[in-house]
Amino acid sequence: MAGNFRSKYNLSSFIRRPEFGALIGLVVIYIFFAIFGGENFIALAGTASWLNIAAELGIIALPVALVMIAGDLDLSVGSTLAAGGVTTAVLSGYFNLPTAVGIFSGLALGTFIGFLNGLIVVRTNLPSFVVTLATNFAVFGLMLGLCKLITGTVAVSIKPDHLSKTILGTYLFEQFETAIIIWLVVAGIVSWILYKSPWGNWIYAIGGDAISARLTGIPVDKVRISLFTASGFAASLVGVMQTILYESAQVNAGQSFVFNSIIAVVVGGVLLTGGYGSTVGVILGAMTFAIVNQGIYYTGWESDWASLILGVLLLIAVLTNNTFRRLAISGKSKKGA
Repeated sequence: MAGNFRSKYNLSSFIRRPEFGALIGLVVIYIFFAIFGGENFIALAGTASWLNIAAELGIIALPVALVMIAGDLDLSVGSTLAAGGVTTAVLSGYFNLPTAVGIFSGLALGTFIGFLNGLIVVRTNLPSFVVTLATNFAVFGLMLGLCKLITGTVAVSIKPDHLSKTILGTYLFEQFETAIIIWLVVAGIVSWILYKSPWGNWIYAIGGDAISARLTGIPVDKVRISLFTASGFAASLVGVMQTILYESAQVNAGQSFVFNSIIAVVVGGVLLTGGYGSTVGVILGAMTFAIVNQGIYYTGWESDWASLILGVLLLIAVLTNNTFRRLAISGKSKKGA
């Protein structure tokens, strides 16, 4: 009897978790494309095709999720990604500086852009949506102008050194990008921050009620700036990795990540209003997005159907996330009673 009660309690608790809806969505989507995509989708090459996309998206989506859990939004990741990649290519490709110099400069620029976003948001109290959207356009225009001024083109090639290529831009077993390993490392770091460090409670508290969090002594401004900074670093990291992998960088690269990262985060169970979400859910959300993005090609259907599926998924995710959050709150209330 006690065992039955415990199993029911655990199942009930699991259903209330943010990642539950994301897990159900991932399973359904995978089965759908496994049926209509056939053996090629299930094969190792098919798996690698969507895992590579999930890894790059996941590296950006995880820090973006922290920003959103804290109640903010970062729409500048697209241009920040391009800025990191183009900076690396211009310095180490066009000017032939050591690859490490280009990589460090690209990451430093992306980190600074994220820091600037956070600083403007906390100092002006403007909505982060407006600030980061403005940054996305401003950085894109700046990189476009500077790149054309310096190189005369919007695409710059680079020949990275062997070490950089091995770590950041090669394929394992000739199919899986090294980005997958870096994604796992980022997931581990973000999980530690969210669940093992004091910052995790601070992030959830700020997303729940920033004013109350400030009154309890939480360094709200410091946390928000740090989260935007981390988001900028992650976006530029993916830009650098793509540049090393493809041995070129383009100014307009990365714009798809602006909304794709938010889709992955929301599908992963994070609320747009903040205060709710999990690392596992975001990982599942990135995988779900990637499966839809790549799976459609294995079906032989028009690629436009992928946008329809993603749109429906996003709407369902928002509805179910609110439902699971209410269940979680009701569960906590019953425990308190």
